Amino acid sequence: MQYLAEGLRLPTNGLDYAILAIYFAVVLGIGFAARRSVKTSLDFFLSGRSLPAWVTGLAFVAANLGATEILGMAATGAQYGVAVVHWYWIGAIPAMVFLGLVMMPFYYGSKVRSVPEFLLQRFDKSAHLLSSVLFAFAAILIAGVNLYALSIVVEALLGWPQWLSIVVAGFFVLAYITIGGLSSAIYNEVLQFFVIMAALIPLTLLGLKRVGGWDGLTGSLAKSHGDNFLSAWGGTGIGDANPLGANWLTIVLGLGFVLSFGYWTTNFAEVQRALSAKNLSAAKRTPLIAAFPKMFIVFLVMIPGLVAAVLVPQIGTPGSDLTYNDAIPLLMQELLPNGVLGIAVTGLLAAFMAGMAANVSSFNTVFTADIWAKYVVKGREDTYYLKFGRLITAIGVLASIGTAFLASSFSNIMGYLQTLFSFFNVPMFVVFIIGMFWKRASVKSGVWGLVAGTSAAMLNYFWIYKQGVIDIPTDQGANFVSAIVGFVAGALVMVLVTLFTAPKPEAELAGLAYGTKSPGMEELPQEGDNAWYRRPALLGWGAVVLAAACYIPYSF
Repeated sequence: MQYLAEGLRLPTNGLDYAILAIYFAVVLGIGFAARRSVKTSLDFFLSGRSLPAWVTGLAFVAANLGATEILGMAATGAQYGVAVVHWYWIGAIPAMVFLGLVMMPFYYGSKVRSVPEFLLQRFDKSAHLLSSVLFAFAAILIAGVNLYALSIVVEALLGWPQWLSIVVAGFFVLAYITIGGLSSAIYNEVLQFFVIMAALIPLTLLGLKRVGGWDGLTGSLAKSHGDNFLSAWGGTGIGDANPLGANWLTIVLGLGFVLSFGYWTTNFAEVQRALSAKNLSAAKRTPLIAAFPKMFIVFLVMIPGLVAAVLVPQIGTPGSDLTYNDAIPLLMQELLPNGVLGIAVTGLLAAFMAGMAANVSSFNTVFTADIWAKYVVKGREDTYYLKFGRLITAIGVLASIGTAFLASSFSNIMGYLQTLFSFFNVPMFVVFIIGMFWKRASVKSGVWGLVAGTSAAMLNYFWIYKQGVIDIPTDQGANFVSAIVGFVAGALVMVLVTLFTAPKPEAELAGLAYGTKSPGMEELPQEGDNAWYRRPALLGWGAVVLAAACYIPYSF
């Protein structure tokens, strides 16, 4: 490949810009159309709980199609090879199915407006306030990741300096969320899902063609990176060396259980989409519908990453200006003709805006409903909280602009995101899972479980790993270990605190713990939702079996 002297620039022309302008006009149009339905704070934060399952399902997966999925997973493919499939087939599908079949009845049936609000009902105000603050902080950090990724594309497209790209992109996302609330974000995410597919499919096919098809790709990578680079489980025995720097135990426990379940079951940016569904049946099916496109999207990000490892052998190497995050833009520069390039750029911008919008819309809900309305300004009229929700959206975007510069210091933003998940999502997951399945878990165990889990994960990462107390080969391997440490510490502390403090009266646990029911959990499906092909159990177990079968070609 040859690169322009002034850096990574995409050879765009008027046709590409026209496609981009049309997309931006449609996005803003959706925002203004959605504004007409926003009359209450429930409309703004949860779309009035009125959306069908297919809309919330596509929005669920599109909300995840941000920097993590596109730049981050392609970067992971270029750096670690076929092992990237673990983040999908073991690191997403089982947890998404668990969310739909087991946890959504508790979330939706309890009529909470956010994930932290569930902790308020199950534990107490201290657990609720701490989880709200932790989640709001994490949401802004993750939104910054998506904004930074978006700025990479804008910089490559227009040649703008990174700071200007970050500011302009941030204010555009602010416009359509503030105008139309969650409905605007969700309907834009449905549109963005199809635009993203239109961007990634030609990039994948043209990349394969350039390297001589799948056989040419695997042949080149086997020579340059070794056979384990092309195997999901190769070299993952305990003590063996592999590109990922993790063994099968840390992959299964750290990624497949703790990180995965911690992210998918407690991340309000995802759960919020299911809570906006029109009934319990639609809410349960939301993550299950999303699981099917999710398990195949890996090919559209892994293959470009592998192609970049062949065509740009200096990517990510010491002394090179090219980081693994550049894999997708580099291929776009080299492979795509004008017109198709415009669609691809539009798809990338759509992905990053979807990821940022998901985190900003969840941030404004948690900050308004769980922090401001509960502890700062209580008992005001609904219109006040609707206005405040729009104001805090603007503040959240401004904060995301700041955290975007923090994300720019990482060569692989996927590693940065996994670090954040191990710090914030994993401790919340252990509190949720113990609180849901152990009725004896005491009121005070929730907050101390959060404190212990978060502290232990950070201690492992910043001291044991970064200071070299224990040799862990890669950031990703350290993240898996941090997740396990955080989970175990949080669980142990919850058990110990429960032994010495009072449990919540069982009468107050209706709909909040396994073995209890609330009126919302007994809701009958609406007409048509009880068709055999819509049954959540069939969708869920079908997704798990299919994901397991996907491993077969990459396990030997």
